[in-house]
Amino acid sequence: MINAIGSSLSILVLHGPNLNLLGLREPSIYGSVTLDEINRLLEEEGKKLQTEIIVLQSNHEGVLVDAIHQARGQHQGILINAAAYTHTSVALRDALAAVALPVVEVHLSNIYRREPFRHHSFIAPVAIGQISGFGSQSYHLGLQALVNHLRTLDKS
Repeated sequence: MINAIGSSLSILVLHGPNLNLLGLREPSIYGSVTLDEINRLLEEEGKKLQTEIIVLQSNHEGVLVDAIHQARGQHQGILINAAAYTHTSVALRDALAAVALPVVEVHLSNIYRREPFRHHSFIAPVAIGQISGFGSQSYHLGLQALVNHLRTLDKS
């Protein structure tokens, strides 16, 4: 797609482990919205923002690392909910740092109001920002923030 300022924007959206079970998995924490519904909402918002959205969910760390590597030269930014890998994966952190694309980290729940082991993110130090605690709106807000950041870079 071509955006309003004449350049094409493509965002890679990565969903980490167990997010394929959204809507079924602990709805009191993660809500009742399914991953398909989140992806549909992202597609709709992408159209409004004149931005192509490419989505991948995997329960396998290596698949996510490979997708990050392949993003270089294909996408202008990455929106990621690394799920449990947020708190454990130096490999994802290093892959994101290596491709040097703007990254926004999102979480459905507020990770800082949960178990102490969830308070640390390996992703946050290599991300331009983090949004958590707003359910599926976290993705919407994260996409808007990332696209706004990229368009601001285009103007400079």
